[in-house]
Amino acid sequence: MQEVTVSRVVDASPVVVSRWLDPPTIVEAEGSFTVETIDDQADATIVVASGPGMQLPLRFEDRDGGVYYTQEGEQGPFSHMETWIDIEDVADGTQVTFRSSVSLAAPLPFGDRIAAWKRKGELTRALETLEAALG
Repeated sequence: MQEVTVSRVVDASPVVVSRWLDPPTIVEAEGSFTVETIDDQADATIVVASGPGMQLPLRFEDRDGGVYYTQEGEQGPFSHMETWIDIEDVADGTQVTFRSSVSLAAPLPFGDRIAAWKRKGELTRALETLEAALG
């Protein structure tokens, strides 16, 4: 398993950033998948995302003023994937930090490193999209 972290200060209040961080927007902003369905449940939101030749359910939860999500079940490219999005009010805006741990389901040499590299790109795209939307 590999862990990646990306962080950026955005010129917006934590309230505005939190509003932007809804599950379908996050999935689309990462850039690898499109949203197929959204199921709002009492304790979570399940987003079924699709990409080239696959669908995967992602379970989103609000936790301590941030967002936590994970690949749910056995479908999808990862044997393990979980992501935390934390927001913190700082002097010049809001610091947004994406942290994700991943493990690839396929038994490839260096598979977890490849998954982490791809995941870091997705999280960086999400931060760039957030910054462009709120900037």
